[in-house]
Amino acid sequence: ISKMAGYELTRNYREAYDLFALSGILFNHESPRRGNEFVSRKITSAAAKIKLGLDKEIRLGNVDARRDWGHSRDYVYAMWLMLQQKKPDDYVIATGEAHSVREFLEIAFRYVDLDYRRYLKIDPELFRPSEVHVLQGDASKARKKLKWKPKISFEQLVKEMVDGDLEWYKRV
Repeated sequence: ISKMAGYELTRNYREAYDLFALSGILFNHESPRRGNEFVSRKITSAAAKIKLGLDKEIRLGNVDARRDWGHSRDYVYAMWLMLQQKKPDDYVIATGEAHSVREFLEIAFRYVDLDYRRYLKIDPELFRPSEVHVLQGDASKARKKLKWKPKISFEQLVKEMVDGDLEWYKRV
């Protein structure tokens, strides 16, 4: 509700006071700096820790949920492009591709030569009661008006996050 309220307030003030105000509706944007409470980091952190012998399993809920995951660098560039426009407008920033949590697991664990199925424990407590099964964005307006498109692939994103976690856990 707060995101929608922010969007509406921005739009209203832009129109009422002729302000250069805009909203970016950003789908999941990830990097090695993502917090450990997010599923993306739970996965890459677990892959690194298991590979290094620091952990034995990963506990997740719905691994069939699909999300539109992009790299934060690509999204920051999109935000910069939004601010370079002569006229403010609102944009959805997304890759347009939905990948399952299972795909994220497969790529992360395969990257460190592990089979995620040996380490995954499905925990019913981690299922969300009102889970949205597929969240996928349509950034066609940003692609057309801003000439923006993501440069970093889903697989590159996952590998970069695993590399970040491997570096971190080797030091601690």
